[in-house]
Amino acid sequence: MHTHSHTSESEFFTEYGELNRYQVSEVIGKGSYGVVAAAIDTQTGERVAIKKINDVFDHVSDATRILREIKLLRLLRHPDIVQIKHIMLPPSRREFRDIYVVFELMESDLHQVIKANDDLTPEHHQFFLYQLLRGMKYIHAASVFHRDLKPKNILANADCKLKICDFGLARVSFNDGAPSAIFWTDYVATRWYRAPELCGSFFSKYTPAIDIWSVGCIFAEMLIGKPLFPGKNVVHQLDLMTDVLGTPSAESLAKIRNEKARRYLSNMRKKPKVPLTKKFPGIDPMALHLLERLLAFDPKDRPTADEALTDPYFTGLANSEREPIAQPISKLEFEFEKRKLGKDDVRELIYRERFWSTILRCCKNTYVEETR
Repeated sequence: MHTHSHTSESEFFTEYGELNRYQVSEVIGKGSYGVVAAAIDTQTGERVAIKKINDVFDHVSDATRILREIKLLRLLRHPDIVQIKHIMLPPSRREFRDIYVVFELMESDLHQVIKANDDLTPEHHQFFLYQLLRGMKYIHAASVFHRDLKPKNILANADCKLKICDFGLARVSFNDGAPSAIFWTDYVATRWYRAPELCGSFFSKYTPAIDIWSVGCIFAEMLIGKPLFPGKNVVHQLDLMTDVLGTPSAESLAKIRNEKARRYLSNMRKKPKVPLTKKFPGIDPMALHLLERLLAFDPKDRPTADEALTDPYFTGLANSEREPIAQPISKLEFEFEKRKLGKDDVRELIYRERFWSTILRCCKNTYVEETR
């Protein structure tokens, strides 16, 4: 992700009047969406990350993903979630093709941190997981499911602060009697962190338990320094899971929507559950006990983020006063998910988001305060 290359400022900004406000220092990332540069906001002196998204409207699905992320990050304001500071669009609301989203700058991400540090202490593990669960408690209280939690989507600073990012696959759940099963044509989340009930399946009910499973996989990766279930394909993924968790019960199997995956597991030779203390000797048994709860094969056996925060592992750290929760998001904000959008619809909706983000910036949201 962090590929350093030299892009002159004039190339980075094209036709944007506000560009003289930011001094770009270097390109820190490239992805399918465009480029991320580190910059300094000359008005405030803050260091920021600017994500330049080119030709946003070439694919409506990509544009919708960006709209979803911008909208969610405006609505979810919490110390463990990355913040958008500003959205730059050109003056003409009809024509624009590129978007610049200005985020707070974080130094690294959890993938890099785990890769670069084989000396993470038990205190690091505990504090990282605490922040992750505290963020998820807030997100789930807002009726939002992230659906793509992985180490690369968790930004990190040298002071060990973490922030969850990339809400492009997130979904809001409205308990209004509408069926919450969705055909996940856009579901390309990384297989290694995907809950067993989603394995091989593109059709599933959302439950917060899918995010809790991913949190468990990320926690395991912190503890052992490498991915826990790096499956090469769905079958291999299921083999790796059952090697650790044992073969699932008939009741748990029934929850797997995908017939092939279900049949494969039913016909698998019976494997016993391996105690994690045996599998990972030398790691804090309290940490492993919580890990085992997060990685329950059956979604109903996983704790909620709120329940996980009360685990004895967090004694002395967790404090519900320091764990703000969100109001559920108004379904009016996500009406657009229910209809088929054309390019101009998404363009207009993104333009409106920019309007809201400008208002928010002017009356600085006082709610976000450091909780630690």
